[in-house]
Amino acid sequence: MNSIIKSDFNFPGQEKKYEGKVRDVYYLKNDQILMVASDRISAFDVVLPKGIPFKGQVLNQLASRFLDLTEDIVPNWKIATPDPNVTIGHACEPFKVEMVIRGYLTGHAWRVYKEGGRVLCGVSLPDGLKEHDRLPSPIITPSTKAEEGHDEDISREEIIAQGIVSEEDYIKLEGITQALFKRGSEIAAKQGLILVDTKYEFGKRNGIITLIDEIHTPDSSRYFYSEGYEERQAKGEQQKQLSKEFVREWLISEGFMGRDGQEIPEMTDEFIAMVSERYIELFEKVTGTPFVKAKTNNLAERIENNLLDYLANG
Repeated sequence: MNSIIKSDFNFPGQEKKYEGKVRDVYYLKNDQILMVASDRISAFDVVLPKGIPFKGQVLNQLASRFLDLTEDIVPNWKIATPDPNVTIGHACEPFKVEMVIRGYLTGHAWRVYKEGGRVLCGVSLPDGLKEHDRLPSPIITPSTKAEEGHDEDISREEIIAQGIVSEEDYIKLEGITQALFKRGSEIAAKQGLILVDTKYEFGKRNGIITLIDEIHTPDSSRYFYSEGYEERQAKGEQQKQLSKEFVREWLISEGFMGRDGQEIPEMTDEFIAMVSERYIELFEKVTGTPFVKAKTNNLAERIENNLLDYLANG
C-alpha cells in the first residue's frame, strides 16, 4: 500500500511552506493556506520513520466533517476539501497554546497521577482514582505549542501571566473548548463511543477567535467504546479504545518514549497494516459510514492535480 510521507509541491501563488509533524502547510496569496494531511505518524513528539496508508485521508475527512458539525459554536478556518488528503482554508494568527480537555484520567494525565502528581496544569485532581476513571467534570489542561521538540504542560495562570494569551481571550477559549467537547461527546455517544480527551487549536482572523487545524480525529483525540466501559473499570481491565494511544503503548513496550538516546523500534509491515486498519475502524465507528479508500497508486500526482484544478477553477 502506498503512503505519502513528504510533499514537495509548488502551487500558483505559493509564498512559503511549513512542515509539521503530520501536515505540510502551504501558504498562498490572499491569506489562504493549503494543508496536506500526510500519512506520517508521530508519538511522544517524534515522527516515526514509516507512513500509515490512508491515515492522512482519515484525518482530513474526519476533521472536515467535525469542522462542519461545530461551526455554529465557533467559526473555523476551512474553505474547501479539494482532495481526500487536503483542506484549504483561511490563514489565522495562531494562539501559542493547545487547549487540551480531559473527561477521563487517561494517557498523560494518568502517567502524571500514577507517579503521585495531584495537580495537572494548575488543576487539582482528587485522590483515589484509577486509570480511565471518569473525572468529576472535564478539566482543561493546556500545553505550549512547541515549534520543535516537546509540548509542555502549562497552567491557565501562567498563560495569562506570561502574556501568551490575554485573560479576556483565554476565558473565551475555555468556554469554546468546553462547548466543543460537549458537542463531540454527544456525537460520539450516538455512535456508542466515549470521547475521552482531545485538544483544540485556535487562532484569530480579523480579530475573531477561529478554530484551526484538526478536530476530533484519532491524532488529536482518544475514544473508548461505551459498551462494557463500566464492567471493565470494575474489573480493573484495560478499556477498549480507538485512538493513537495503542501506538504509544507499543512504543513503550519496545522501550521507546522519545527520550534522548532511545532508538525507534522497527515498524513491521504487519504493524503498519494494523495501525492503518485501526484508523479506518475509528473513521467508520465515529461517522457511522463506510470509509471509501481513495486511489493511492499515484498519490502525490493525484493530490497535485486536484489542487491545481481547484486553484484554477475553485
